[in-house]
Amino acid sequence: MAVNCEQVWREISNYLEGHFDPGLRAGMEEHICTCQRCSAVLDGTRNIVQLYGDGRMLEVPPGFSYRLQRRINEHSVGSRRGFLGWMVAAAVVVTGAVEVSRSTVFSQPELRSKQARHGRGVPPEMLVAVCSDGKTFHVAGCPFIHDRAHLATVTAEEAQSEGYAPCVRCMKKYLSS
Repeated sequence: MAVNCEQVWREISNYLEGHFDPGLRAGMEEHICTCQRCSAVLDGTRNIVQLYGDGRMLEVPPGFSYRLQRRINEHSVGSRRGFLGWMVAAAVVVTGAVEVSRSTVFSQPELRSKQARHGRGVPPEMLVAVCSDGKTFHVAGCPFIHDRAHLATVTAEEAQSEGYAPCVRCMKKYLSS
């Protein structure tokens, strides 16, 4: 089934929740794979759902809702402009959420390596091995530990708070994309 951008945008919530027929789903997946805009809309919508479902309430600055409503009304002339207004509103929300997530309250510690990625879902009480001059933490017995003479055993929570990142080989299931 051939699907265009407007159909993807209209059905994006149903797509994420999986509440429609398989033929439309296949058409949307094919379209999203070939369309950068729709792929970006899907990623942005997924991020908004994930941030909103996080359970933490975010305070917005005074006057935010008034400015947002005014911006939406400015762009709500005609169906295409109406959609663009909603996209502007979504972009504002995503940008605000990103800025809040960068604040010191929610930020993760700076990693010891610029190329490393934060771990996601690592059990905090899991015992891991670290080297004081290393950049990663490993499961016990990982064959890729370089300096076995200076190993220390700490919890994964302590290792991450000190800026260690999970080993890409022995802890790959916990790496964020």
